[in-house]
Amino acid sequence: MSRLRETYKNEIVKKLTEKFDYKNIHQVPKLEKIVVNCCTKDAVTNSKVVDSIVKDLTAITGQKPVVTKARKSIASFKLREDMPLGASVTLRGEMMYEFLDRLITISLPRVRDFRGVSNKGFDGRGNYTLGLKEQIMFSEISYDQIDKVRGLGLSIVTTANNNDEGRELLTLLGMPFVK
Repeated sequence: MSRLRETYKNEIVKKLTEKFDYKNIHQVPKLEKIVVNCCTKDAVTNSKVVDSIVKDLTAITGQKPVVTKARKSIASFKLREDMPLGASVTLRGEMMYEFLDRLITISLPRVRDFRGVSNKGFDGRGNYTLGLKEQIMFSEISYDQIDKVRGLGLSIVTTANNNDEGRELLTLLGMPFVK
């Protein structure tokens, strides 16, 4: 069992139950999944870009990503239906906790001038979305191996009912929010 999952089961569940007065242990919010997404407009002109994105996401998450394709053609963007544009990975269970632990303890502190992540990424239902400007902040990616610095989108989906519960869950898990 990962370190973060063990902390959640032993400590965080008790703290959340005390703070929000849950009657049942199943009411306590928990992590459901983490979706890591990368998409680029460069894939329209060069199809090898998608292979590079897949390779980077595989190294970062430890899981093979699904190639995302265009849903419909848009002539002004020179985009055709089913043209590959990027890739995404959905992490659940043990892989999800391992990834979140690496993100919080290793990767985010490596960002230049890091002062914390924004509080404004919540969607109203306790889910949190975070945009990262460069994939090289992850220690699994070698700076010499990449062809271009690309951004990533992270969506952390929880079972929380509102933003306060989701924010408290992520804070207790160690997410460094801006004060």
